[in-house]
Amino acid sequence: MNILKADKNITLRGAIAIGIGGMVGGGIFAVLGLAISLARGATPVAFLVAGFIALVTAYSYSKLSIAFPDSGGTVRFINEGLGKNIFSGALNNLLWISYIIMLALYASAFGSYAPNLYSITGDVQTDSHIYITAVVLLGTLINYFSAALVSRIESYAVIVKLVILIGFIGVGIYGLTSSDQISQLHPQNWEGAFQIITGGMVIFVAFEGFELIANAVSGLKDPEKNIPRAYFISVGFVVFLYVVIAAIAVGSLSFSTIQEAKDYVLSEVAKPTLGQAGFTIMTIAALISTFSAINATLYGGTRVSYTVAEEDELPTEFTAQFWNHPIGLAVISIATLLLANLAELESISTSGSAGFLLLFAVVNYSAYKNRKKINARSWIPLFGALLCTIALVTLMVQQSNSNLIGVIIISGVITACFVMEYIYKKWK
Repeated sequence: MNILKADKNITLRGAIAIGIGGMVGGGIFAVLGLAISLARGATPVAFLVAGFIALVTAYSYSKLSIAFPDSGGTVRFINEGLGKNIFSGALNNLLWISYIIMLALYASAFGSYAPNLYSITGDVQTDSHIYITAVVLLGTLINYFSAALVSRIESYAVIVKLVILIGFIGVGIYGLTSSDQISQLHPQNWEGAFQIITGGMVIFVAFEGFELIANAVSGLKDPEKNIPRAYFISVGFVVFLYVVIAAIAVGSLSFSTIQEAKDYVLSEVAKPTLGQAGFTIMTIAALISTFSAINATLYGGTRVSYTVAEEDELPTEFTAQFWNHPIGLAVISIATLLLANLAELESISTSGSAGFLLLFAVVNYSAYKNRKKINARSWIPLFGALLCTIALVTLMVQQSNSNLIGVIIISGVITACFVMEYIYKKWK
């Protein structure tokens, strides 16, 4: 049974929804406070920098998706650029582990917001771990018992979270007209260029979800016209959405208040205009978004592990069935529980961003290498590869001074991917 067959009935609207749903998941709720702590008044610029890199990379993804329509998505693109070898195998393993890191990020965000609605023990730290564990286990059960339910949840969740976020923007812009904090957006409150870029790179994980389009569009009608539209409309819309949300957050609350509520800042931003009701509504929106993101990423991560195992870059045991589902789902769930409960949010975000920047640099290189075959302008993917590489180096250098644990985690993960792939290939 091949669980990776593409949906032959997908529409342009459906492809755009996949891209937007992949990006507007738990990311913005998880990393907004972190971005503000790094870039301060320049947070909208930091999101714009990250969004620009995503847009350039989307060009490579669109060209590769047209030329190599495959439900394997990024896995196929890496193999097309590097061939099937230890290096490509290690990077495909990194993609799978990056899904686990994303799951840990979403679960951590869920655990940060949930105690604001109901405290179980009276200890926020303890409550956070209880909620993290519960939501990962619930998502795993849903994925095991009903893949159709996962799809249904995503369909409704995308609409709900977009309606709430767009409503938040409307109310937030109105609130800015009477806010005492709007001066915080002035360039005098911006951090230096290096810090702004780093802020954008730490929260780059908020944009990575557009790559899910590649897994779904092999059945899209008129691909040469609709695949680029799906990528650019979804990424462009989310860049605009994030920049505006960041501006509202910085212009609505003092930096000290944002720092105190860093892990649930969007809920706090709704308070000045809507009071406690606004806080509660945004908290519920955060829980819906992070839960749906966990559901979708568990499903997507399982597909990736299955694909990589079929390509013989993970042990073929990952294609084995457990309760009629690939055993990779159980492995991903257990790894997510460990990471989300043991690592800090900033370390998780840094690890996820670094992983995807490396992967996107390779995908851009793949597009450049196959530029004639995929009919791409050579300078755009080359520019994308350069941007992702510079961004990755900048992130690692800055974070080595302020968040060494995060750098150690991602360095260890990348090294482990290469070592494990080398050992596996030699053993095979």
